[in-house]
Amino acid sequence: QVQLVESGGGLVQPGGSLRLSCATSRTIFSINAMGWYRQAPGKQRELVAEMSSGSIINYGDSVKGRFTISRDNAKNTVYLQMNSLKPEDTAVYYCHARTVAPGVVDYWGQGTQVTVSS
Repeated sequence: QVQLVESGGGLVQPGGSLRLSCATSRTIFSINAMGWYRQAPGKQRELVAEMSSGSIINYGDSVKGRFTISRDNAKNTVYLQMNSLKPEDTAVYYCHARTVAPGVVDYWGQGTQVTVSS
């Protein structure tokens, strides 16, 4: 089992920044991929950013150049730095983790609301 605890959401003005954090209950080295997805009202959940255990990173097209994913191995925590925020970034952001042994299992955090509005 992997428990994920998110923090850092809130209300920010367009052009502003926020940093999300996701702490895991297991050592980050035992997790094959960790990252962030988001879901806006009436839309499907979409990839924001994800990092593999080998540090391969994928970003959603809409956030490239604005968002940065990173991790602190000592704290078993993954971060999402969000800059130049736009109203269309408004969504619930979910931390995601995947383990692949003995089988593929996906874990999700409870979600944190990010609202970009003036």
